Amino acid sequence: MTLIAFIRHGNTDWNIEKRAQGHANNPLNKRGIKQAEAVAERLSNENWDVFFSSDLLRATQTAEIIASKTKIPIKAFCKELRELDRGQIEGTIEKDRIEKWGKEWRKYDLKQETTQSVQKRGVRFVRKIVDQYPEKKVLVVGHGFMIAQTLRALFKNDTEEYEEPDNASITVIEKKMKDWKYLIYNSTTHLDIKD
Repeated sequence: MTLIAFIRHGNTDWNIEKRAQGHANNPLNKRGIKQAEAVAERLSNENWDVFFSSDLLRATQTAEIIASKTKIPIKAFCKELRELDRGQIEGTIEKDRIEKWGKEWRKYDLKQETTQSVQKRGVRFVRKIVDQYPEKKVLVVGHGFMIAQTLRALFKNDTEEYEEPDNASITVIEKKMKDWKYLIYNSTTHLDIKD
């Protein structure tokens, strides 16, 4: 069996402001650093074999905090783990989009990556991990939409809404033979953080 733990990066100021982050290299804020430290503390009591992260700053900072506490070296920072590319709306909030393109802004081609593209690269990454690290326990730091859509594709969940995991949450999936199953979904029990 292969185990994969998806960890969403810690909080950023753009998360709080509800700005489209996409491929922007935003740093963790103070809360995000505390969240990453809390994840690291939780994972330090567990055994993991290999560690990957998105190459975007908020994910790499989260991964580096985890690696320093758990002593698990980061194998690679991967572009395929990046968040959805937000194209022309990157850095904007809903109000900005309405002012610039109107209430129907979603109907325009604003050069955003498609959901299907995110799903394909997420599943491709997971398949590569299963092939290269069978019977291993793998940590992966990624992004909310990317994690949710990868899971949606793996579990063939075609419902319209698929909840993004919370910042610094842990979701663990397991592959036995051909089937995937959840062991933990969007766990935040480690995040008892006071600002």
